[in-house]
Amino acid sequence: MKARSRSAAVQAGRGLPMPAALIAPESPALVLEPSERAPGRARRYLAERAREIGVADDYTARVVVTELVTNAYKHVGFGHIVVRVLPDGRDDLFVIEVWDEGEGRPVVRDEDQGATNGRGLLLVVQLVHDWGVRSLNEEGKVVWVRCAR
Repeated sequence: MKARSRSAAVQAGRGLPMPAALIAPESPALVLEPSERAPGRARRYLAERAREIGVADDYTARVVVTELVTNAYKHVGFGHIVVRVLPDGRDDLFVIEVWDEGEGRPVVRDEDQGATNGRGLLLVVQLVHDWGVRSLNEEGKVVWVRCAR
């Protein structure tokens, strides 16, 4: 994967058009209760879907889905979490979506050497091709990322 500067990676999630794959209704979804078990279940689902759509190495995607699902259950803590893994229109990418019922938007924090948490999304934006957030018509949001196959 081509390295990007931190500011370029952070800016990647702002103002991007939604990838066409994100509206594909035929993709199977995983529905989770917000709990400590949710990230593990999301990793297993991702591994299965990654094999189905031809992803050779899913390690980075498992790190990413773990962080996004963990954020959904820790920062929202109610309602369902929905995870989808979809092929992208380009052969070299695929999409991970994590839906939750919270209204708060994810924030990429500046690195703080003294902090004991708050680095997860900063790591995610460095690992993915691009990312973004879109509001749902009802309550909640979808955080999406595009990863290299």
